[in-house]
Amino acid sequence: MKNNTKMERRDFIKSTVSSSLALILGTAYLMTGCNNSGKQTEQTADAKSQGNGVSSCDDYSGVDEVNLRKREQLGYVKQTPNPEHQCDNCKLYIAPKDGQQCGGCMLFTGPVFAEGYCTYWAPPDEA
Repeated sequence: MKNNTKMERRDFIKSTVSSSLALILGTAYLMTGCNNSGKQTEQTADAKSQGNGVSSCDDYSGVDEVNLRKREQLGYVKQTPNPEHQCDNCKLYIAPKDGQQCGGCMLFTGPVFAEGYCTYWAPPDEA
């Protein structure tokens, strides 16, 4: 009768491993969910700052300090020194929507000149 109430070593290890695995996967799931919602917020900010209500591609009033620093760190300039490497032929460029004059970038938020350039310029995929 004593054996029935006592947990065997094998059962103890199984339950410990199962509990640990569930805890790790649950934490990973929660962290992934938080990161995805952050990305969605960033994408929404991108869409808002690509020219909606912006009269000029020079208007950075809706861009936060972090993204202004990112632009600077990436060496973003309004006019490319090399016409073959400009924002509108970069893989990371987000074309302006109908009726908007400013595009966007996947690396930072805010308006982007089509003739602009940064050090992370990437050639477009070949079709």
